[in-house]
Amino acid sequence: MTRRPKAIAPLVEAFAADLETRNLSPHTLAAYRRDLAQFQRFLRDLARDEEPTLDHLTPRAVRRFVASLAASRFARRSVRRKLAAIKSFARYLTSEGLVATNPTAGLPGPKLEKRLPVFLSTRETERLFDAAPGDTAAAVRDRAVLELFYSTGIRLSELTGLRVGDFDFASRTVRVMGKGRRERVVPFGRAAGDAVKRHIAASGPASRRNAVFTGRKGDRLSGRTVQRIVARELAKVSEARHLSPHVLRHTFATHMLNAGADLRAVQELLGHASLSSTQIYTHVTTERLKEVYRRSHPRA
Repeated sequence: MTRRPKAIAPLVEAFAADLETRNLSPHTLAAYRRDLAQFQRFLRDLARDEEPTLDHLTPRAVRRFVASLAASRFARRSVRRKLAAIKSFARYLTSEGLVATNPTAGLPGPKLEKRLPVFLSTRETERLFDAAPGDTAAAVRDRAVLELFYSTGIRLSELTGLRVGDFDFASRTVRVMGKGRRERVVPFGRAAGDAVKRHIAASGPASRRNAVFTGRKGDRLSGRTVQRIVARELAKVSEARHLSPHVLRHTFATHMLNAGADLRAVQELLGHASLSSTQIYTHVTTERLKEVYRRSHPRA
């Protein structure tokens, strides 16, 4: 009796269901689904519009997919992420005994170009917060968003997920839910605390379950809306491209290290699982020191 190869589509669904048990964020799960759906479309083209099966999942097919992404000018970071999704799927198939050997074993991803993070200078940060906030509810909310990002270094998803009950204004700390649903407590400064309290007061009565940052209809503020708010305000003080909430996260970390903060303390504040993720900011401070040296030393 002829062996009938297994179709890939239902196996991807089973893999996605397995991922949902691992405490991954909805954003990460959605990215896995998108990347694997793209890979399935590529395999379908290779199979001449037939439904791709495990027989089509070969090392050569994976290499051709990666090459096609590069030819389409996908960023190296995107290519690495898509390849990581395929590798994770292949490991799942191997662990379930569905393939004899892992078709992605030993397949390297493209090397990432080392880019220093964009951050605001001290002067730009002063200009950002020296400007008086408006009196409208939206202006008060937007100032609270900016103050909190810079004071804590939290991520966009962590800010939009905040509830009123997450704040302890007496101790000036806020509880945030980070990547992998890892919870941490982050301190914030007086200016940020005052801005958030003013925003909450301007928003009207709120229960401890309410979202802190909301739109006109009272629903939780979307990440895209927060991105627009931050980009608009940062454009007033910076000429850098790609102004986003992450610029304020980078600014927080860089200013902390420039002021002498311990690298591991900054790692904890940022919620990085690995110290290597935080070490990029040491490159920033090194570049700053080199520039000071070049400008100051007579024989530089």
